[in-house]
Amino acid sequence: MNKTSLLTTINSPADLRQLPRNQLPQLATELREFVLHSVSQTGGHLSSNLGTVELTIALHYVYNTPHDRLVWDVGHQTYPHKVLTGRRDRMPTLRQLGGISGFPRRDESIFDTFGTAHSSTSISAALGMATAARLNAEDRKTVAVIGDGAMSAGMAFEALNNAGVSHADMLVVLNDNDMSISPPVGALNRYLARLMSGKFYAAARDTAKTVLKNAPPLFELARRLEEHAKGMVVPGTIFEEFGFNYVGPIDGHDLDSLIPTLENLRSLKGPQFLHVVTKKGYGYKLAEADPVNYHGPGKFDPAVGIQKPATPPKTTFTQVFGQWLCDMAAQDQRLIGITPAMREGSGLVEFEKRFPNRYFDVGIAEQHAVTFAAGLACDGMKPVVAIYSTFLQRAYDQLIHDVAIQNLPVVFALDRAGIVGADGATHCGAFDIAYLRCIPNMSVLTPADENECRQALTTAFKHDRPCAVRYPRGAGAGVAIERALTELPWGRGEVRRRGQRIAILAFGTVLHAALEAAGKLDATVANMRFVKPLDSALVAELARTHEAIVTVEEGCVPGGAGSAVLEALQAEGIDTPVLRLGLPDEFIEHGDPGKLLSLVGLDAAGIEKSILKRFGVRPSLVRPAVNS
Repeated sequence: MNKTSLLTTINSPADLRQLPRNQLPQLATELREFVLHSVSQTGGHLSSNLGTVELTIALHYVYNTPHDRLVWDVGHQTYPHKVLTGRRDRMPTLRQLGGISGFPRRDESIFDTFGTAHSSTSISAALGMATAARLNAEDRKTVAVIGDGAMSAGMAFEALNNAGVSHADMLVVLNDNDMSISPPVGALNRYLARLMSGKFYAAARDTAKTVLKNAPPLFELARRLEEHAKGMVVPGTIFEEFGFNYVGPIDGHDLDSLIPTLENLRSLKGPQFLHVVTKKGYGYKLAEADPVNYHGPGKFDPAVGIQKPATPPKTTFTQVFGQWLCDMAAQDQRLIGITPAMREGSGLVEFEKRFPNRYFDVGIAEQHAVTFAAGLACDGMKPVVAIYSTFLQRAYDQLIHDVAIQNLPVVFALDRAGIVGADGATHCGAFDIAYLRCIPNMSVLTPADENECRQALTTAFKHDRPCAVRYPRGAGAGVAIERALTELPWGRGEVRRRGQRIAILAFGTVLHAALEAAGKLDATVANMRFVKPLDSALVAELARTHEAIVTVEEGCVPGGAGSAVLEALQAEGIDTPVLRLGLPDEFIEHGDPGKLLSLVGLDAAGIEKSILKRFGVRPSLVRPAVNS
């Protein structure tokens, strides 16, 4: 029999709901094998998806999706959901240009009720949907699925606080995959979960409350006894205090437990909370043993697992940062490393090992991370916040009010600046230059290569004021990295190539494409290094000695580095024409980073083409690059 004989009959959740319940375990086995094989061919999130197979089946089996709303948090656990909702045949295109997204997207499927990829938004969105259903008098159910990691964010608790008092008819499913399935999650606990989610328990509890409210002392005693009794078997008191009826924990891989419990909860009114325990990588031993390494792998052979490449890859900017952080921490005892739940992604693994007392993972709490850093800086520490460009957007108020206004020495190491590739628009670091350079007291550095990144980080750290250093995902040009912790001249760019007519001002790693284009156009190229403070003297000098200025940045054009150059020239009364090249005023889709850079005209050919189109420059005497 074909391994996916049952799965191939499922083209929508409606097909799934036609299956007898005794066939669901077989479907789960086939779905898990399909996801494993599919991700091994394309790369993508694996551990989290293997852990949600049964939960996904149970939710679509019990709830009438898409009429009932199913909201996933973050979304990196939604591959089984995509397979069951008509996208099985498109899985080979996952996270590729023109293919399906690795996250839920409203424009991709009616089953994707809310677009996401950043954490802790599901309860808020689901509450909005449940409220809309009530206001429109529509009989629909709403479910939010959130992981235990996402529950570390304040936004999730803000939503719980609001949902509890709103009395909305909604279910929050906590997918807890940070703990093993302990002995209480068995037959007894399954019975208790069914009992507490059933109509008899709910009716008995509500009737008792109605009767006892006439005798306040007895009501209070009964309430405390109920809390005490439930607390002995479930860790749900905090959710009860928010106004939710808590059920669980139950085994998230046991369909015989999940389905009856969800059926009971679906019939209840008011906010419900179901705690399920799953295991990352479930069903694939290699991922179970190493869920972090298999969280987002590239292509691999499932039979042998992830293998180290035969030839060592180039050093990534993330690795450059991680090494710099350790070296600087060894030199300065005041350095504190902070990450909002991105230890591996931001390169802090070695730092945690070497300096555990100065390493702080604050959970998925970007706002707290920034203000925590500000508090440390107030009392003489030198915090470095390692954070993705798009994640810092979530702490913009704290960045301004708690760091910049107080002019505190906090360094923001902005990873994933610019195009990120397969993760798409939600992770594309397009806006940091624009949203940072407008803040007083804030400096923004844009290193062009690995060694300059190390120098820029050192420069920012020693500046003793708020600074951000932005660098892209992946490897750079392969420039040798000096071990010394040297600084760059503050606020100064450098001319890397002398040409004529056109001066290209490059901000960041686009310098190398600019140099290649300039070689064909005989243009001057400046490595600007700083967006703020901008080297206004260099800008003015190049504008006065050339017919036109071209700015190039891997960030949004509106409000970006090119805008800073225009402002500087206007302030000097210089009217040299300026062409601004960067990311267009649109969200960049997922795909291969090289192809995406080509599509937006930020590769060498694209830069050359844009200059020729605007200024009609033709190649003349080609002069060699000049390092200064």
